[in-house]
Amino acid sequence: MFVYINVVDKCAKGVCVQLFKGIYLIFRHNALTIEILFCCLIVVQNLFLEKEDRSCNMKTIELQRIQSLGTSIDQGQEIKKTSVAYASPEKFYNPADNYDSLMGKFREEFAKIWDTSNPSPSTGLEGFEELATLGAGSFGRVILAKNCKSGKYYAVKILIKDQIVKTKQVTHVHSEKKVLASIRFPFLIHLEFSCKDFDYLYLGLPYINGGELFTYHRKVKRFNEKQARFYASQVFMGLEYLHGMSLLYRDLKPENILIDSKGYIKITDFGFAKKVETRTMTLCGTPEYLAPEIIKSKPYGTSVDWWSYGILLYEFVAGISPFSPHNREIMVMYSKICEGEYKMPTFFSTQLKDLVDHLLQVDLSKRYGNLINGNKDIKNHPWFKNLDWYAILNREVTAPFIPHVANMEDISNFDKFPETKPMHRSKTDRHADLFADF
Repeated sequence: MFVYINVVDKCAKGVCVQLFKGIYLIFRHNALTIEILFCCLIVVQNLFLEKEDRSCNMKTIELQRIQSLGTSIDQGQEIKKTSVAYASPEKFYNPADNYDSLMGKFREEFAKIWDTSNPSPSTGLEGFEELATLGAGSFGRVILAKNCKSGKYYAVKILIKDQIVKTKQVTHVHSEKKVLASIRFPFLIHLEFSCKDFDYLYLGLPYINGGELFTYHRKVKRFNEKQARFYASQVFMGLEYLHGMSLLYRDLKPENILIDSKGYIKITDFGFAKKVETRTMTLCGTPEYLAPEIIKSKPYGTSVDWWSYGILLYEFVAGISPFSPHNREIMVMYSKICEGEYKMPTFFSTQLKDLVDHLLQVDLSKRYGNLINGNKDIKNHPWFKNLDWYAILNREVTAPFIPHVANMEDISNFDKFPETKPMHRSKTDRHADLFADF
C-alpha cells in the first residue's frame, strides 16, 4: 500500500497526514489498524476535496501521468520537450506490507520504464545556468546547474563523445542512461532528464548536496558499528533492489555513495551497471573491491556485489579496506584477493566478524548472498538484529551525521575544482550514429 504524502498534504492541508503519522508510529506493526487508518485518511481527504477546488488533486494526477510518459514538466509551467524527464514522487512504504510483494511492485514499475526507449533531445543545456564543478574524471565532469525557469537544481553529468568513443565505452554509456532512467528507489540516484548536443551527452541527476560518504569517512577515520549499520542497511537495500531488477552494480565503494541533507545515502555512478539475467564475464570495477571471480575471468553474477559489500563493511569500521596494504603492488593485491588472505581486526564485534567472513568467501558455495537463501542470509544476520528495515526505508531513523548545508547552491561539502576552460563546440554532430538512441 503506497500513501502519496505529497498529494494528501496539498489536498487535505496536511492535517490528516500528521494525525496518521502520529498514530502510525504507535501501531506500525498492526496491519488491521494501519488499513483502518488509511481508510480514514481517504475519507478526510475527500471531505476537504468537497469543500475546496478539486484542481489540486487533478493537477497532481496529471503531473504523474505526464511524468510516466517521460515528458519534462515543472508544476505551474507549460509542458516542455527540451529534455526527457524521469521524475517520481516520494512514497511512504507501509510496514504491514510484505517486503517481497513490495519488490514485486518495484519490478513492475521498473519493467514498464525499461521497455520504453526515449532518445534525448539535441538541446544541450539550453535553459540552464551552470554554477560550479562538483567533480571531474576522464570522461567529463559533473556540474551544479540551475533550471532558469523552474529554479530547480541538478547535478549534471557531462560526458565527452570523443572520449567515450576513444575508450570504447559507448555501450556502457547507453547502459548507464537506461539504468538511471529505469530505477526508482530511495537510496539510489535516478535520472531526472537527459539531453545531448554535437559534442556532449548530459545526464541530469538530483543534486545531493551533503557530499560523498568517502569524504566524511576519511574525516572521522572510521565508523562505530552502530553508525556503520545505519549506512550498510541502506546500501544493502539498494543492492537488493538492483539485483531484484536483474541489475549488477559492480562499482561499490565509499566514493560512489552520496549523503543527502538529512544524512541518508544515495548510491551513484552507474557506469558499470548492467542488466544480466544469467552470468557475464566483463572485467570492470575498482581494484581493491574486485571479487576473485572477476580477477580470474570467470563467469559471475550478483555474487560480485556481495563481495564488494563485505569490503565496504570492513572499511566502514576498520578505516581501510582489507586489501589496501598491498595496493601499490597490484598483482600482489590480486593474489591476496584470490586467496582471501586478509587480517580481521580484533576490535570487530563477533557478529561483524562473522558477517564479513561469510561475505569475503572466495568459495562461491559459501559466500553469503549466493546461497540458497539468497540475500536473506545477510538481512537476517545477527549483526542486523533489531534493525527496523521499514523505518530505514521510510527515513524515520535519525541519521548519525547531518551534513551542514546553507542553501541549494552550497557546494562546501564537495572538493574544490579549478575553473574549467570553455567547452569545445563543433559545427557538426560528432558520432551522431553511435548516440542516435541516447
